[in-house]
Amino acid sequence: AEEGYTVLMPNVFYRTGRPPLFDFPRRLGEERTMKRFAELMGPLGPEAMERDAGDYVDFLAAQDSVNDGPMGVVGYCFTGDMAVRTAAVRPGKIVAAASFHGGALYTDAPASPHLALPRVKARLYFGHAVEDHSMPAEAIEKLNYALDAWGGQYESEVYEGARHGWTVPDGKPYNQFQAERAFSKLTELLAGVLQ
Repeated sequence: AEEGYTVLMPNVFYRTGRPPLFDFPRRLGEERTMKRFAELMGPLGPEAMERDAGDYVDFLAAQDSVNDGPMGVVGYCFTGDMAVRTAAVRPGKIVAAASFHGGALYTDAPASPHLALPRVKARLYFGHAVEDHSMPAEAIEKLNYALDAWGGQYESEVYEGARHGWTVPDGKPYNQFQAERAFSKLTELLAGVLQ
């Protein structure tokens, strides 16, 4: 918003609850935290993500304060998947999509996010974490091959020393230098196609 963009940040877990979504301190890897994440993610499958993504874009485009030009989308962690799917469901509207420490962007599942690439026309950016169990080096390599085969404009890089969640200021893996670099990459991407 400080860069002059209208920003929509929906509660993607609206099917499960309203914020606050955790009534206890989150600790990744802890059974209670992981169980709650599973509850939140359960209803948010690929079809629901794509349906919601289209609705979010349409809602934002209908606002009087929003011009009728192109849009960009960004996702962090599991919403990196949503960013790709948003670009796929509204290819005429979404011209930039970014994912930071996105997880499971390339899997063997029949609805893996990388399979949506043929529908994407946006410029893409992927900022990966190091040693990320949700997006290991092998998956990053496979995603990069898929991106090459797709043939669109993209950049995909691993942030040195940045662990999964490095962009979240109140998170344990927060890396200020790399978070600022990620924000700079995002603003460059958006400025390159939206202004």
